[in-house]
Amino acid sequence: MRITVLLGGTSSERDVSIASGLRVADALRSRGHTVTAVDTVHGALTPAEEQAVLAGPVMKTLPPEQGALASLSSETLPATVRGLGAQRGADVVFIGLHGGQGEDGTLQALLDITGVPYTGSGHLASALAMDKDLSKRLFRDASVRTADWLMAPATDDEIVAKLGLPVIVKPSKQGSTVGLTLVKQRADLQPAIAEARNFDDEVMIEQFIAGRELTVGILGDVALPVGEIIPKHEIYDYECKYTPGMAREEFPANLSAAEASTVQEQALLAFKALKLSGCARIDFRMMEDGTFYCLEANTLPGMTELSLIPQAAAAAGITFPELCDRIVQLALRAKDSGETK
Repeated sequence: MRITVLLGGTSSERDVSIASGLRVADALRSRGHTVTAVDTVHGALTPAEEQAVLAGPVMKTLPPEQGALASLSSETLPATVRGLGAQRGADVVFIGLHGGQGEDGTLQALLDITGVPYTGSGHLASALAMDKDLSKRLFRDASVRTADWLMAPATDDEIVAKLGLPVIVKPSKQGSTVGLTLVKQRADLQPAIAEARNFDDEVMIEQFIAGRELTVGILGDVALPVGEIIPKHEIYDYECKYTPGMAREEFPANLSAAEASTVQEQALLAFKALKLSGCARIDFRMMEDGTFYCLEANTLPGMTELSLIPQAAAAAGITFPELCDRIVQLALRAKDSGETK
């Protein structure tokens, strides 16, 4: 097949996307597909440009600076999307973007217009999952337990009275813990809200759930083996996610059969509540008493060497190239069946 992999973009997760996208492109080529890697900022990459990117340190311990991202132009995005079907003859688009217009439903809506099949969830599901406030409301409607929260603006008194301390303060529509702060002292609440607002106009203040960090990948309608993340830092932040040695992941997680089944069932409920499709990842916290709390859903999970979905797939006996191929097949199957994304 002829596959276009979209990567890069202008979100704070640009570096993650480049690392993910190029690895996906290489894996799909190993399965015999003809693959074009397209940075939605700069356009299609030549083989030489791909190698040049891979030769350098793609992932860093911190996300790109906001000023550097602002200097990138996203004007080529609509032109790139419109040209995918006619100019490049793509049979399917593999979305390797993370955050921003690549994950919030904007790109998916444009692809719907072109009629080109694409991986992941549709525009409505993508928008719902990206908005943490809306997604948590839908979780509760579907009987998926999630921590209490407030949306800024909120006074210190309101936050402490409803949520107590510590709390997590984060942008409502970001990923990779960009702009996230664990706040333990009252005096740090408003500075944390101001920091999160650098990345999004909407800021969530969420009750902190102490416990084990768990994740469940969903492939089609199947829950992959549960994973546990043990970060070097108190929270699983950007540095721990993308720096070798800063976190340990265990797949499958050391859970009883009943515990694993319960959290997988909760993940599938969350997946369906947001109308997700294709491949996604649902993150949880597990308290000492065995209670699970759903943190959020990721509709375009990372595919880097350190990412969680590839590790979950490996625990299920699925190689990385096979995983990428299955994600493509799910996109084609949805198109062939007339499934509404």
